[in-house]
Amino acid sequence: MRQSYVAALFFLSLAAQAQAPNQAELQAMAEKQWQSSLELLLDIVSMPNDAVYPDQIETNIKWCEDKFAARKWTHERLDTGGIPLLLVGKNRQGASKTILFYFHVDGQAVDISKWDQEDAYVPVLKSLNTSSKWEPLPIERLKSAYDPEWRIFARSVSDDKGPLAMFISAWDAMTVAGLNPDFNLKIILDFEEEQGSPRLPAAVTRYREKLDADLMLIMDGPRHTSNEPTLSYGARGIADMTLTTYGPKLPQHSGHYGNYSPNPALLLAQLLSSMKDAEGRVVIPGFYDGINFSDAEREIFSNVPDNEQAVQKRLGIGRTDKVGQTYQESINYPSLNIRGMSSGYTGAQATTIIPATAVAELDMRLVPESDPNRLFGLIETHIKAEGFQILSQDPTDEERMKFPKIVKLDKSISYQAFRTPIDSEAGAWLRKAMIRAFDKAPVEIRISGGSIPISPFVDALKIPAVVIPTVNADNNQHSPNENLRLGNYKEGIVTVMAILTEKSF
Repeated sequence: MRQSYVAALFFLSLAAQAQAPNQAELQAMAEKQWQSSLELLLDIVSMPNDAVYPDQIETNIKWCEDKFAARKWTHERLDTGGIPLLLVGKNRQGASKTILFYFHVDGQAVDISKWDQEDAYVPVLKSLNTSSKWEPLPIERLKSAYDPEWRIFARSVSDDKGPLAMFISAWDAMTVAGLNPDFNLKIILDFEEEQGSPRLPAAVTRYREKLDADLMLIMDGPRHTSNEPTLSYGARGIADMTLTTYGPKLPQHSGHYGNYSPNPALLLAQLLSSMKDAEGRVVIPGFYDGINFSDAEREIFSNVPDNEQAVQKRLGIGRTDKVGQTYQESINYPSLNIRGMSSGYTGAQATTIIPATAVAELDMRLVPESDPNRLFGLIETHIKAEGFQILSQDPTDEERMKFPKIVKLDKSISYQAFRTPIDSEAGAWLRKAMIRAFDKAPVEIRISGGSIPISPFVDALKIPAVVIPTVNADNNQHSPNENLRLGNYKEGIVTVMAILTEKSF
């Protein structure tokens, strides 16, 4: 009885503290909400969410609508001509500022044969045993015990359903404590992010007034590899290109036509190798134009506590590309990556042929200084200089006879990069909240290496955007055995509460 009375006094005192609970108080709020937070997390990751299957996504949309409606938030589906976006909101009377949060709720496809559990949508609690193997624990252990190093294994638990569960749990904890932000809140929920959010840019422009805000906060992606609280002030954009080279019209016997019919795999390999030097730098003239770093920017790079030797050991690489002097500098350049190649057959299916075609898929990670259309133009100029005729479709018989070397080129731009200055008003405001939550300054990253579809918001709404990553860096996102460390889940809840209780910027 006395414990209940003390707890009541504690939360009443929070409500009287101008909505700025300190580190200990934030942790106590998260602890009080912990069991229901776990139930929420296990619930949300139990729903299949591959956007290739609209019926799966409809289940997830309805779940989100129900959860926010139960908390008296408004919700509205925004038609996109396909899978809708979901906009939810909570207004604060008299508030002059609005913050727009972004989450995505869809997930990567699952090849369960590669997972160490029977179903990726049945969450499993695991701990690391003395042999450094992840060993399942009864999920009921969560009701009576806690170890921050335990992990929940399930698809989308880290990318990106875990962060959404953090936000909802933080809101519930604040509601119990009688706390409210002094700004309006909007959340846009994307259900096609893993498919490249193909309808998002047009929808943002169409619904610009509904999405209007002063700041955008994105809860996606992992913390810095140190697992310290992190803020990332941008993300690279992404574009892709598919190159197809041609040999004989049909695969031919390598004995009969070897040394006579050109091999498209060799042609493609030669073309790709002409684009980079031995140390991984793109040699196409102008590719890195506009990328120059000031002393202040290099200091930002050096302040990130990267352990590059540990990263290289974890990746199993004995050397690195030399695009930048450090990891942080490297991801501030645009990249040109071969993400896959195919031609002929290998292994048990290998046959002695000259293949008919060879295909390479490339992706380019973009920084704000790199216009993808300009980069595409530079690449096309380079390909022509290598003696290739560029086509947009498979060659006709006439074209095959006319052009010695042919490449079919398909290209697309998913979305551009964005970057907000670290010394901005938004940066100062978020730093203050993070220091209050963890009693130390966060790791601050100028731009992250990955891509998220935020530039359409930045361009259309004319607002700054900052990423608040919360999950563990070794979470296996996009891969088998995706997981979320329990300590990160709890600290993510604390992070959200700290931001929502920070005085409006």
